[in-house]
Amino acid sequence: LQRMLSIAVEVDKSPNCSSCKIADVIFPFILNIPLRSQREAFLNTMESQLLRCKLLELLFQHSCDVPTSLPLSLAKILYFLSHSSVLLQYQDETATWQRWDEMLQYLSLLLMSYQNVILAFPLAEHLRSSLNDRMDLIIQKAKPKLQDSDNISHLDIQLKIEDFISRMQQVLGQPFPLQIMEKLCMLR
Repeated sequence: LQRMLSIAVEVDKSPNCSSCKIADVIFPFILNIPLRSQREAFLNTMESQLLRCKLLELLFQHSCDVPTSLPLSLAKILYFLSHSSVLLQYQDETATWQRWDEMLQYLSLLLMSYQNVILAFPLAEHLRSSLNDRMDLIIQKAKPKLQDSDNISHLDIQLKIEDFISRMQQVLGQPFPLQIMEKLCMLR
C-alpha cells in the first residue's frame, strides 16, 4: 500500500497537487484508526514524505480550534504546537498525557518530513516538483525556495514551547511525564 501511494504521488505532473488529493481521501480513514500503534505504523512506514506531510497537516488542522491558512512551513508547525488539541478517537482508556505525547510525536514527525521535503537531501529537496522538472533542478543545483514563514527565530520557538507547557500544566495539573519532556526537547 505504501509503495502504491508513493507511486501515485510521483506519477502526477504536480506531486504537490496529487499528494493533497490522496491525503484528502485517506484522512477520514486515519481518524478512524482506533489504536495509536496502528496510526503510528501507518504514518511511520509511509514512503512518500510529501504525502506524510499532507496527512499530518490535515490531522493538525482538524485538531485546531481555529485552523490557519498559512502554507505548510515552520511557522505553521509552531502554530500547531500552540493551537492543537487532542481530538483523535480512542478505543482504550488512554491517559490524557499519552494523548498529548502522541500529538507531540506526530508534530516531530511532521517537522522531520517537512525538512526532508524542503531542506534535507539533494534528491529530496525538490519533492514538490514533477520527476522531469526535479532532474533539471538537480542538474542545475537549484536550491529549494523557502517561504517567508520558514524564517522563525529561537525566541519564537521558546515562546511557543512555553505556551504549550503552560497549556499542558492546565490540562494535566501534575508534573510532566519524562516522555513529554523528552519529546519537547527533541522538538525544540
